[in-house]
Amino acid sequence: MSATINCKEFADYFAVPVQNKMNPAYIFEVEGKPHSVEEYYLNDLGHIHHSKLSPHLLEEPVITKDIYEVAVSLIQMFDDLDVKENGNKACSGAQFVLERSSVLVFLPGLGEINYMHELLTNLVHKRLQVYPLHSSVALEEQNNIFLSPVPGYRKIILSTNIAESSVTVPDVKYVIDFCLTRTLVCDEDTNYQSLRLSWASKTSCNQRKGRAGRVSRGYCYRLVHKDFWDNFIPDHVVPEMLRCPLGSTILKAKLLDMGEPRALLATALSPPGLSDIERTILLLKEVGALAVSGQREDENPHDGELTFLGRVLAQLPVSQQLGKLIVLGHVFGCLDECLIIAAALSLKNFFAMPFRQHLDGYRNKVNFSGSSKSDCIALVEAFKTWKACRQRGELRYPKDELNWGRLNYIQIKRIREVAELYEELKTRVSQFNMHVDSRRPVMDQEYIYKQRFILQVVLAGAFYPNYFTFGQPDEEMAVRELAGKDPKTTVVLKHIPPYGFLYYKQLQSLFRQCGQVKSIVFDGAKAFVEFSRNPTERFKTLPAVYMAIKMSQLKVSLELNVHSAEEIEGKVQGMNVSKLRNTRVNVDFQKQMVDPMQVSFNTSDRSQTVTDLLLTIDVTEVVEVGHFWGYRIDGKNSEILKKLTAEINQLTLMPLPTHPHPDLVCLAPFADFGKQRYFRAQVLYVSGNSAEVFFVDYGNRSHVDLHLLMEIPCQFLELPFQALEFKICKMRPSAKSLVCGEHWSDGASQWFASLVSGCTLLVKVFSVVHNVLHVDVYQYSGVQDAINIRDVLIQQGYAELTEESYESKVCAFTLAGARICVRENGADSVPFPHKYLIRILLESFSSNKLGTPNSKAVLHGPFNPYELKCHSLTRISKFRYD
Repeated sequence: MSATINCKEFADYFAVPVQNKMNPAYIFEVEGKPHSVEEYYLNDLGHIHHSKLSPHLLEEPVITKDIYEVAVSLIQMFDDLDVKENGNKACSGAQFVLERSSVLVFLPGLGEINYMHELLTNLVHKRLQVYPLHSSVALEEQNNIFLSPVPGYRKIILSTNIAESSVTVPDVKYVIDFCLTRTLVCDEDTNYQSLRLSWASKTSCNQRKGRAGRVSRGYCYRLVHKDFWDNFIPDHVVPEMLRCPLGSTILKAKLLDMGEPRALLATALSPPGLSDIERTILLLKEVGALAVSGQREDENPHDGELTFLGRVLAQLPVSQQLGKLIVLGHVFGCLDECLIIAAALSLKNFFAMPFRQHLDGYRNKVNFSGSSKSDCIALVEAFKTWKACRQRGELRYPKDELNWGRLNYIQIKRIREVAELYEELKTRVSQFNMHVDSRRPVMDQEYIYKQRFILQVVLAGAFYPNYFTFGQPDEEMAVRELAGKDPKTTVVLKHIPPYGFLYYKQLQSLFRQCGQVKSIVFDGAKAFVEFSRNPTERFKTLPAVYMAIKMSQLKVSLELNVHSAEEIEGKVQGMNVSKLRNTRVNVDFQKQMVDPMQVSFNTSDRSQTVTDLLLTIDVTEVVEVGHFWGYRIDGKNSEILKKLTAEINQLTLMPLPTHPHPDLVCLAPFADFGKQRYFRAQVLYVSGNSAEVFFVDYGNRSHVDLHLLMEIPCQFLELPFQALEFKICKMRPSAKSLVCGEHWSDGASQWFASLVSGCTLLVKVFSVVHNVLHVDVYQYSGVQDAINIRDVLIQQGYAELTEESYESKVCAFTLAGARICVRENGADSVPFPHKYLIRILLESFSSNKLGTPNSKAVLHGPFNPYELKCHSLTRISKFRYD
């Protein structure tokens, strides 16, 4: 019998009447003979951080920084306890006890495990082997806790309550218990379950204590005060029936015809509240599992007959929402996908999140989800990929399957369990004449997108009326917070130390796991990290931005090794470097330049007013409908390009000094009218012995052999790139385009390409946002009136009118002519001494003249006001079609 069970409550519940009185059931106790385990509370640990152990009681379940430090100090103290207990004399120097007993630390969740792991990792000379134990940690990592530590090392296990009863590690001698847990509770308003931090019960804590003393005398340290333990810690855990949804229980009762649910559940060992039962019945009626007739006046509003949907749900070992998902999947022709989702969400997540590799696991999950950003679609794609690999025989051997799982961050044991439940669900629904269609559909180019849209509609219907909604950001505030930077490519860091530009290489390396950093702008205590965007991809938030935000959510520590401002100013003698404290500094990794900048980041002040600005252009690259690249073909611009090309091709070009990499600016060949010449280009990606490059002065791209790429002389980096990026203003995809494509339907893409290709276009600039020209585009032949391409797309039903963004509207009549003509540098002239001082400081730092950095700066962030929107679970009363 479980050690956490309330024996007296069970005995009283199963009491039988004997001679006019109720006799409880007999309780038989079979005691083992474990080693004794001594208990200690915070009151007993006054010798550890004495000043921090205040006697006040914390009624809110929380772990303060002081309590973490107490736990770390305890672990360091265990060496002395081992020596004292073994009767050994203290060893001199850094010699350690040969056999050091293991420590089991109970923490409430993964975030706390991460924090504690970081604290222990900093104890570099204490010879600790620290292992996390959590349900999301890969099974291979969980098995490490059973390994014997290296001689002379102490094994530390940081665990949730998974080690309370499910796992037994025999060599544990010390237990440190924070007396906290995360309990599954049901929200009354939304009927959704969530994990809530709460105090663990005394029975659970006693079960944890029992993990020590298995092979020798044990010690249990509870990090609460003794009077708090006696008066506030609950004796028993709240029964699941009182905190979890009752839908499945009521459906089973109705299927077995066991009477009215309220009367039946009143006889339970821990009967739920009457209001909980009534609310659940109303929810089942709202879902459609119970009938609502409304014809009889004497009808019980808190009862109802099972519908066909209710009978199906009662037969399935999944929640009501997932059962409804399966039924709707059958109705809308996506049963297979819905069975996969239901099976995967009913069991533990099969996506592996290796400890300290959460970002890699998250990146893999995002890749499976594609552009949908949907966990459910990621589960479907991962499961189908695994299944297809097995059918092709690629995972014939267990070793191959395990390697595939490691490569794709998928736990093979769990995905197999999902496959078993998937087959079970498929068998059960077949009893109701629901079958997965094994025939391959006739697929057109839009089939995949239509199916995904249908699946999203089915998901919405299954979980109605509960949705995660995204709050709209305050655009004006977000623009101000990002200082005019592009929210799709930029994140903000705060608490940057003085002279932060000295540490730009450290900052770049911190974000290397997210993506390619294009530039960093240091502005006081802030830094704006901008990631490289492929110019030939459509406008969307970069995956690198999502990765950076995920770092913040995972509380990944971002630290810089820095010098104090006083130290820097003191060691650079004869130089008034203090004036650089408030200077904006731009680090451009593309051009490998570090320069001061005096640009105002206020969008409305960036340029002077210009109206009716018309440009004649040639389109060279269509990214998507309404988004394209081109270059000006007027006389002045043509002369600039002709002169630039001539100067480049007169030089003796040198091969690249390093291997090509994405974002590298170089010279690449292009055959024009049968003659091959070199032009300025940016490497998009490298594949084998070739690279795809983007010609930055014309806007087109091409594949080039790596050995043909040449180094670009520095003087050719000074002239701004001449290619222009355009976006048709006041236009968005129609519903038809959204349903039938990634963003635009295939028909819309073909129609747009036919309108803009092979002809000269006239564009009227509306605004410039992040170097993208928002324009009206016209076909103009001189014979007939100009044709507005936006109007044509709207007439064909591919597009519809919309408002421009806040930034675009602010910029609409404040364009700088010079910026648009040749895209001149945005930075105003800055005093020469500033550039000189920056160079002197950077040289002093790189040559170690400032000495070794002796302090750390902990950065705050990263943030992105557009992407960190308010996520709230919202109950809606009706569908809205916008």
